[in-house]
Amino acid sequence: MQLLEIYKFLDTLSPFSLQEPWDNSGLLLGSFSQDITKIAVSIDVDEELIDSLEHDTLLITHHPIIFSGLKKLQYDTYPANLIQKMVVKNISNIAMHTNFDQTHLNSYVAEKILGMKILKQEGFITYFEVDEDFDVFSQRVVSVLQLPHAKSVKCSQRVKKVALTTGSGCSLMASVEADCFLTGDIKYHDAMQAKSMKLSLIEIGHYESEHFFAEILAKYLKNLGLAVIISSSKNPFTYN
Repeated sequence: MQLLEIYKFLDTLSPFSLQEPWDNSGLLLGSFSQDITKIAVSIDVDEELIDSLEHDTLLITHHPIIFSGLKKLQYDTYPANLIQKMVVKNISNIAMHTNFDQTHLNSYVAEKILGMKILKQEGFITYFEVDEDFDVFSQRVVSVLQLPHAKSVKCSQRVKKVALTTGSGCSLMASVEADCFLTGDIKYHDAMQAKSMKLSLIEIGHYESEHFFAEILAKYLKNLGLAVIISSSKNPFTYN
């Protein structure tokens, strides 16, 4: 099957036109005319993953390895060091980032992982309702997502309406209409802003909330009759 056919299938599943202006989803490495027999799916690209892949594999990732314009390729710097290895092994790459967040990832984590009934979906924000003590709800989220610890901003003792954005969503806080916001990459000043808004926060991690990308997409790709490998890269963080 030509890469172009796979690209069109992905575009129908989660249109690349939905990506944010700053994003770089789409075909990043390879040729639309390339014949594909093997597909690997991962949240990111790392060296260990590239080394494990066979030549001529199509790697579909959530995060783009090329995010902003590259003016040079110095092979001892990131991401050129990884791109060089991919070119040598003829590994092509398609990224599905902010488009997939909106069409699949956020709702999947809310519904399939956290077990919630979705109230509504507005762009990158998925809403659902609970009626729980904040500490009980926080610990349940930590347990289900297998987070290393609980990191939160508690503005009320009871949680009723919850908003969720996987990955890094604190820039969306001003538009959140809920008691509690679940997202990753919460910084100190984000916490201060949330307290002033009386919006509780629960940190759900970037990798921890998005690594489901591979298992979601693999189910659709198997309909193409190609060999699909879930080869998620490792979390760059370790916790002691």
